[in-house]
Amino acid sequence: MMAMETVRCGLLAALLALGALCGAQPVKFKDCGSAAGKIIIVDITPCPSLPCVLRKGQSYAVNVTFSSKTSSQTSLAAVHGIVSGIPIPFNIPNDDGCKSGIQCPIRNNQNYHYINSLPVKMEYPSIKLVVEWELKDENDKDIFCWRIPVQISS
Repeated sequence: MMAMETVRCGLLAALLALGALCGAQPVKFKDCGSAAGKIIIVDITPCPSLPCVLRKGQSYAVNVTFSSKTSSQTSLAAVHGIVSGIPIPFNIPNDDGCKSGIQCPIRNNQNYHYINSLPVKMEYPSIKLVVEWELKDENDKDIFCWRIPVQISS
């Protein structure tokens, strides 16, 4: 009986540890002008703490849960690295928000999950910067805009 209880406790501990490893941790972000929406959660995987350490040659999953304050037929993402106040465009695999987890048209007062990835190219310099991620509606207004500090490293 005692051995069975030990096995159960060990199994429970292993499952809890696995859940903690798999559980996404939202990152603390700065809202930079979400006029047409409200950000609920920003999750970057893996990014256990700030600044996010982004390794060259890897890709990072980005998931933003937001509430729309507008209706829009389209949505377009723009990502920049801000170095010394200068925005430098980052390429993302798909800048069309309607093909990134959002079913368009976007409706007012509904929640959405925007899903994309941020590839970190080998040729990027090892540098500290701020990543700014915007999703714009059909009138070029920010549905969401957030910033986080990152460190690109080898």
